[in-house]
Amino acid sequence: ASVGNGVTIAFEAPDRATVDRFHAAALAHGGTDEGPPGLRHYHPDYYGAYVRDPDGNKLCCVCHRPA
Repeated sequence: ASVGNGVTIAFEAPDRATVDRFHAAALAHGGTDEGPPGLRHYHPDYYGAYVRDPDGNKLCCVCHRPA
């Protein structure tokens, strides 16, 4: 397996609290922050967090629902 720098694996979350927990868990298990939980410019309800796992893969967790 090799890291694909242009590839991001995304997980859809049912709520913003799940995005927050994903980010915290990733950091607690050796991931690095690539963008803390928060609103993004993609659309008004896009709430996401970005990390790299210990192998360097880019991961995202996102909620598309309002708070």
